[in-house]
Amino acid sequence: MSARDQVLDAYEQLLITDGERAATMDAVAALAGVSKGGLLYHFKSKDALVGGLVARLEALADEDMAAMREAPQGASAYYVGGSAYLGTPFDRALVATARLVQDANPQAREAMQRIQDTWHEIILAEVGDRPIARAIVLLGDGLYYNAALAGGPWGEAMTTTTQADLESLLDVVALLKQQAAARA
Repeated sequence: MSARDQVLDAYEQLLITDGERAATMDAVAALAGVSKGGLLYHFKSKDALVGGLVARLEALADEDMAAMREAPQGASAYYVGGSAYLGTPFDRALVATARLVQDANPQAREAMQRIQDTWHEIILAEVGDRPIARAIVLLGDGLYYNAALAGGPWGEAMTTTTQADLESLLDVVALLKQQAAARA
């Protein structure tokens, strides 16, 4: 792993566990195991560090959205089925960036909005009904939020949603898709 990636991993970790105020340049360097000069070599400022995290998130989101578009089960089922926190690099970047959004960081807010809008557009293209597409996005968002509250990035539990619960919710997604087709 490169020193740059170690710094971004440390920044993510601090944001996830302690929040934006604790994620100082000194704390990031210490957790990454690099000197402050080493950190500054890769990221000249806190804004540059945010930019690095946002770029990482957007690259991971692009990969995930490509998989979502090509998912054999459909974009909606892919989105909802993938809405449990699993601690993946994408999950970690998403949660860390969300912590920056909570602190009103405009760069993070814009990136998250672009990602949310694209998820909605992909699902809308599949179902063809704006309110149903929105309901499916909110269903996935609710699962993700519930997983975070149940432990997610801050604790030991991955999620309280069992496989049976997830399968039931995917049945709801199928019903919503049928409803969208009937309304078309």
